[in-house]
Amino acid sequence: MSDTPPPGNAPEGRPGIGRVEAFSDGVIAIIVTIMVLELHPPVSEGMDKLWTLWPVFLAYVLSYAYVAIYWVNHHRMFSHATRVSNGLIWSNMLLLFSLSLIPFSTSYLGEHHFNRDGTILYLCTMLFPAAAYVSLQTIIRRTGKQGPDSIAYHRQTTRKGVFASLVYIAGVPLSFVSPWLGIACAALVAILWFLPSSPLDRLFDGRAGQEPR
Repeated sequence: MSDTPPPGNAPEGRPGIGRVEAFSDGVIAIIVTIMVLELHPPVSEGMDKLWTLWPVFLAYVLSYAYVAIYWVNHHRMFSHATRVSNGLIWSNMLLLFSLSLIPFSTSYLGEHHFNRDGTILYLCTMLFPAAAYVSLQTIIRRTGKQGPDSIAYHRQTTRKGVFASLVYIAGVPLSFVSPWLGIACAALVAILWFLPSSPLDRLFDGRAGQEPR
């Protein structure tokens, strides 16, 4: 994908970046809405009937956390972008497409009570946006801000993204041993990205073993 601006248009600065972010926010809001609409209450009364929905609700909570993490980090990453290019637009669309698959795999995982096939599908669905995010960040890293803070941010988060992808991949064979091992891999990635800054981050920015500044 080219990093040149769309044909016939001058390079867009921060206003163009804002429009891309606004569109992304809308798509992510729709994704969350679709997920919550999959939470159907039981027809029969009683807490015992309600309790049977725990796999569906747990899958929803896990996926909601993931979508929230992507939205937060998408916002942080775009604060380092300076212009809109074809590469940025289409890489962002690829990321949004991959995120739009999460409601399907979430529903499948919950309805099939975290079985092996559901877990493998879920991990593959999570691997897709992880790879798309790294691709988008590569473009922003090349065309966006080049200051020391931006360079350090991209170095750290790109390494985290690659590591997250490897964890998802490792979760697939582990799911054949136990589906919960695969879910544990997905949860590990969520924990890794949940906090904006943690001691774990020093493992990805070359400051492992050093005292935080």
